Amino acid sequence: MLCCMPGVAFVPALLVSWSSAAFIISYVMAVLAGHIEPLVPYISDTGTKPPESGVFGFMINISALLASITMYIRYLLIEKQNETSHFVRSSCNMFTLCIGLMGCTGMGIVATFQELAVPSVHDIGALVAFGSGVIYITLQSIISYKSCPRWNTYFVCHIRMAISVISCFAFIPMIVFASKISMTKIDWTPGEKDYTYHFMSAICEWTVAFGFIFFFLTFIRDFQ
Repeated sequence: MLCCMPGVAFVPALLVSWSSAAFIISYVMAVLAGHIEPLVPYISDTGTKPPESGVFGFMINISALLASITMYIRYLLIEKQNETSHFVRSSCNMFTLCIGLMGCTGMGIVATFQELAVPSVHDIGALVAFGSGVIYITLQSIISYKSCPRWNTYFVCHIRMAISVISCFAFIPMIVFASKISMTKIDWTPGEKDYTYHFMSAICEWTVAFGFIFFFLTFIRDFQ
């Protein structure tokens, strides 16, 4: 199916399918191995212990690479469209790309430095990945509106902006609740200290992560 897509639409399609598989496979492996509780763990919790840590690290690094390629193609696409429409400054387009690539770097840090092994570096990587990602999709939503109606429909722009707003609103409580957790662990059980903070922060984290996936899903039509 991916090979039948015209243009370079297979790139965001591959990114979306691969990233979804990375989250789901590592989650299933971690639950079946008894390393985490099945009820809303952190995404990083699903890739902390072997054997799922190897799968998680490998697949997330590939996702970071695919995301970088997707963002660069998006940058080139906007530059080409901008030659005739002049709807956004080239410097703004470049700035958006740089923000996106920062997020991809953060993903690589998260995949390489595991949560329990080097928690401080892992947390910095996660903050960069999610923070830069939220900024990137928000800027891309604004650029999409500027390119209407020639290069985008308002319906697609509304979808992108809705995903961006939801991701922004989920990102803030994710950080707030995570900052209130006084210990670093992955085997959480309901009722223990800080579990509520962990639970709420994890829900927000999954919301932001799949917000990114759905956002890149909207690129497929553009890349055709």
